[in-house]
Amino acid sequence: MQITSKGQVTIPQEVRNRLGLLPHTKVEFELAGDHARIRKARLQPGEDTRGRLVLEVLHGSADTRMSTDEILALTRSESRRAKRRRA
Repeated sequence: MQITSKGQVTIPQEVRNRLGLLPHTKVEFELAGDHARIRKARLQPGEDTRGRLVLEVLHGSADTRMSTDEILALTRSESRRAKRRRA
């Protein structure tokens, strides 16, 4: 394995799986003598979790201009039709 000209290295899939390193996971390095350790970065106080970041990205992304009542009515009518078909 080689370091690129940008200082990047690919973490082997087996290591990523074992450590639970998904895309955009923050990691930290610890120097120990002539080697370095890599691990998931610890969450800093006030730092958002992955789930919170996903919600922030998705917030306001719906393009349907329906009210909550209209959406509920739609799902309820879909549910009734499915029940009628089963009967």
